[in-house]
Amino acid sequence: MSPLVLLPLLLAPALAAAESRPPNIVLVLADDLGTAPVAAYGNRYYQTPHLDRLSREGTRFDAAYSACPVCSPTRAAIMTGQYPARTRVTDFIPGGDFPHERLAQPDWTRHLPLSATTLAEDLRARGYATALLGKWHLARAYSGPESVTEGPDRQGFQETFITHKPGRSHDPDQDPHGVAVLTERALDFIDRHRERPFFLYLPHNSIHAPIMEQAARIAKHRARPGSDRPENSPVIAAMMETLDASVGRLLERLDTPGLREHTVFIFTSDNGGLLSDSSQFPLRGGKAQLHEGGIRVPLIVRWPGRIPAGRVSPAPVISVDFLPTLLEFTGRPLPADRVVDGVSLAGHLMGGPAPDREAIFWHYPHYHNAGDGGPASAIRAGAWKLVEYHEHTVARTGRAPELFNLRDDPAESNNLAAADPGRARELLARLASFRAATGAQMPALNPRHDAALAGKRKKGGG
Repeated sequence: MSPLVLLPLLLAPALAAAESRPPNIVLVLADDLGTAPVAAYGNRYYQTPHLDRLSREGTRFDAAYSACPVCSPTRAAIMTGQYPARTRVTDFIPGGDFPHERLAQPDWTRHLPLSATTLAEDLRARGYATALLGKWHLARAYSGPESVTEGPDRQGFQETFITHKPGRSHDPDQDPHGVAVLTERALDFIDRHRERPFFLYLPHNSIHAPIMEQAARIAKHRARPGSDRPENSPVIAAMMETLDASVGRLLERLDTPGLREHTVFIFTSDNGGLLSDSSQFPLRGGKAQLHEGGIRVPLIVRWPGRIPAGRVSPAPVISVDFLPTLLEFTGRPLPADRVVDGVSLAGHLMGGPAPDREAIFWHYPHYHNAGDGGPASAIRAGAWKLVEYHEHTVARTGRAPELFNLRDDPAESNNLAAADPGRARELLARLASFRAATGAQMPALNPRHDAALAGKRKKGGG
């Protein structure tokens, strides 16, 4: 099966026997959260008891990926089931300005077009009540009146409440990332819609920079063993305590009669963590990079009585898989003529085998202040991963392609491109075919390139 077009899938037997009412869906999206700060992924410094419980009661994916190493493209991928290369939402909105680098960035799309069919629109057409509470970041502007035209209320969400990351002067004792405010609104939405199917999309601003939290909570984690290690941040530990408590409150409400067995709960993130805030050890790299630390994210899915409890899946999965998976859970999969890049994980989540896919892909043709190596693309096929740097492809300079065997080297410490040139060429060719199939935009030689000024970049965020 091509990884680029979802073919009609037969419903899993468990779904065929499901009652007529489709399940509620709660999708919690953390911001800039890699796997390290979630205790279920192996770090004992961070304390996330409610996420640990979610992992025990559901399925945890150990090779889950965001569709991009920065936020807006991943959010568009979740909404559409399409790779950022296809939607051309390839950078955080509004993006960074890098006028003197070796390559000129493409003229990408700085909003999710209203012509795109979103997951919320699909679910609303299936009778769901829909709400977005938190960070949207898919409009032409991050905030202000310019952000209204492409707001979530125009993309299938009946109820919306948009929040933004705090300023650095925000009082850290006053819910700076809005976790408490969003949680209260989420609980209210659940209570008001418990008699009908609902889709609650809860994209938090936490743990995005500026990292801040209550002083007493930070002090508690600073006093714990391991707080001096580069991968352990007392501030992030405090923020995770707050975020984890929110998950706990949601689970408590959803565990009431009539909701527990009828609700799919998903916890994931938009990209890996920012290296300037904390190391992503044992993974290499971080946000804005295509090494594992920039794109490997937590993913835990619970549906009591349907999804096996305590299961750990090694299957590589990616953000574009959410849309086809959730629509299959409703009993009404995608029509055959709908082009999406994801594959349904419904059967796998119900205990079946992983989907048969050839590869997953990334395309990030941009510079970023937190990045490393410049614009790049990547492919993972089985255990093999290749990162292609566009400066090398376009200008024959910069980093040569890197090849890693993630089964033997999850930290990407051993570049095998020179030792296995045939495999590197094959994966490069598959990447080129992917870009052609999705209409991916490539950067071009920059006539304004100035080596003396390169690196003095105007901005970068996301």
